[in-house]
Amino acid sequence: MPTQNQIRESINQQILEHLQIGNIAPWRRPWSLDRACGAPCNVVSGNNYRGINPAILDVSSMKHGFESKWWGTFRQWKELGGSVVRRPDNIKPGKWGTTIVFWKAVAKSDKETESNKKEGYCFMKTYTVFNIDQVEGSHLDHLRVGHGQLEPNEVQERFDRAEKAIEATGADIRYFGNEAFYSPASDSITLPHRQNFSVPGFYETAFHELSHWTEHHSRLNWDRSNPEHTIALGELIAELGGCYMAAELGVPTAERLENHASYLKSWLRDMQDDHKFIFRAAAQAARAADYVLAFSREPVEETETAPA
Repeated sequence: MPTQNQIRESINQQILEHLQIGNIAPWRRPWSLDRACGAPCNVVSGNNYRGINPAILDVSSMKHGFESKWWGTFRQWKELGGSVVRRPDNIKPGKWGTTIVFWKAVAKSDKETESNKKEGYCFMKTYTVFNIDQVEGSHLDHLRVGHGQLEPNEVQERFDRAEKAIEATGADIRYFGNEAFYSPASDSITLPHRQNFSVPGFYETAFHELSHWTEHHSRLNWDRSNPEHTIALGELIAELGGCYMAAELGVPTAERLENHASYLKSWLRDMQDDHKFIFRAAAQAARAADYVLAFSREPVEETETAPA
């Protein structure tokens, strides 16, 4: 059974290797009009996968050519009447399924102190999941890409949800100039005028800055003065957080990162030096996305039996 550090190292290496090939961020979702495309979801719960798992699953999708957003464990597919296909000969044993993690906070007592002070830590448990593209069963075809295109009104609904999500935060957003940034001093977001963006580009940028907006002490209080909170980490959090928000709402993001080359180099360097770097970023990004979207979304229930 792998240790906690071995789990982190393995996942970090998968993402690191992918970022090094073509400078493509696996968590970015280009536009698609197919209902089976989008942020990775568990086939039983219907919930989006959280934390580091979307990046893990997107790396696997790109590596194997999977198209659908639907994933499940071997048992879940079997219970749905599906059958996971045999591992191809060109895939190494143990590499056909995709390992994701379920984690939860665990409290422990410090018996060495009289105050019996409780400390918390995060315990990770791994699951192996398979994409619908690895599963046989014609009755599951509605979960595959190519069996249901979005109607124009459905596309508009996605953008309407994005508009609602931004407006619901009540964030102070100011439109002028040619730069996009969040100012902690004024607690405001500055964006260029909308006509300077493509439609998806506007939402991608707005969600990125809203991730930074959550840093404020009245919100998630992510202190930039902390020596461990490097610029690279802060930008990776905003990058992931913005993509998580866009993916949940079903709006596209750019596939490549030409405009973020300097940050990409920093991410790669820090990931090579610290295998927990991507986990810290993903955890904070998930909190940022949850905070922003909580103003406009209905809560979902997450369970360990259907990890998502």
